[in-house]
Amino acid sequence: MKKISYLTLGIICSAASMSAPALAATTVIDCGKLLDVKTGVWRDNVSVTIQNDTIVSIAPMKSQASHIDLRAYSCLPGLIDMHVHLSDDPKPQVEELRNTLTSDAADYAYRSIKLAERTLLAGFTTVRDLGAADGLNVSMKRAIDAGSIIGPRMFTAGKAIGTTGGHADPSNGLSHAMRVAMGKPGAENGVINGVDSAREAVRSRYQEGADLIKITATAGVLSQASSGQNTQFTDEELTSIVKTAKDYGFRVAAHAHGNEGIKRAVRAGVDSIEHGTYMDDEAIALFKKHGAWYVPTISAGKFVAAKAKIPDYFSPVVQPKAAAIGPLIQSTFARAYKAGVNIAFGTDAGVFPHGENAKEFTYMVEAGMPPLAAIRSATLGAAELLNQSARLGSIENNFAADIIAVKGDPLKEIGSLEKVEFVMKNGVVYKTPISK
Repeated sequence: MKKISYLTLGIICSAASMSAPALAATTVIDCGKLLDVKTGVWRDNVSVTIQNDTIVSIAPMKSQASHIDLRAYSCLPGLIDMHVHLSDDPKPQVEELRNTLTSDAADYAYRSIKLAERTLLAGFTTVRDLGAADGLNVSMKRAIDAGSIIGPRMFTAGKAIGTTGGHADPSNGLSHAMRVAMGKPGAENGVINGVDSAREAVRSRYQEGADLIKITATAGVLSQASSGQNTQFTDEELTSIVKTAKDYGFRVAAHAHGNEGIKRAVRAGVDSIEHGTYMDDEAIALFKKHGAWYVPTISAGKFVAAKAKIPDYFSPVVQPKAAAIGPLIQSTFARAYKAGVNIAFGTDAGVFPHGENAKEFTYMVEAGMPPLAAIRSATLGAAELLNQSARLGSIENNFAADIIAVKGDPLKEIGSLEKVEFVMKNGVVYKTPISK
């Protein structure tokens, strides 16, 4: 076969780029009701016009046969889940261990495809994936962006950063022989000890192609270690991570259950705390002082609390942590909301089944948050934490064409968000009522 030189290839590409641009594809959606999340008001009988992937107008309805007919539905912006793990799916820990020993990264990647699609079809058009090994979440983001697989828009943390023996250490809980065979994980694998390796770990995430940084500021529930809340970074390490992250334009999310770890992370300048189980009044005051966000993950707490009651679902090390920490998150959320902490919607899907993300809304409302505030936490609030307020989280001109629809009124019955009938992401329809 004749070889094509780089120069020839460049000429071909240049010629292609100079060809006449394709006309913008126009789509019109007729909504019986459309929620303006900024005002909290339903707009009746409106048509949303979309060109390619962008909303270009919202106007009184003038129905035509060629329009997408959602006149019997309530339309909302695509939802945003700020804490998922699309390469994980819940299993008894014996099975998890078997997978660890027998599965390659490609096995996890293929299994993840259905999880990404399930999340999108549940109405979550954007997610923040907060940690995966082997570059899985970065590769999944690329595959979705390229149209190779179906899934939500992703903002990824790459490999989470922890300390030796900490919650994000992949060798944690393994036998001595296995740890020796694996080799001691270092900054490239997200395991740090000291200021210099903390800085290196952030730079490795940049090299990996991540969009943000995730750290495990305290111990965790599902790791094979006795504590679920001890503090795992020094102040100096946290400062090094945050300062380096800001230099690279990263925002920082911090997994944290224990109160001291929460306070250290907030003081260091992280942008969000995930879980936040044992935060006290001083921690809440620090959230407000520093403008930090709280991402509650009530769904994960409820799931692990329920599974802790099943014999042998968790290991003997994990079971008491799941039983103790899981039931507390909803009440922590209630205190934080009442105190006026910034709250962004996040579930920790992957700890519990993907596609059930919208149950979090019901748990939030049960804890005292009004339905509109809960919806805003998954639209306006989440978009702000993502630094995407000019493009995501609302149905308005020049925003991404991310639109979902449900039957009924979620401001009156929040559970209706668990039954999304229509999903559009970037102007592409992935689910319609007639697809049933």
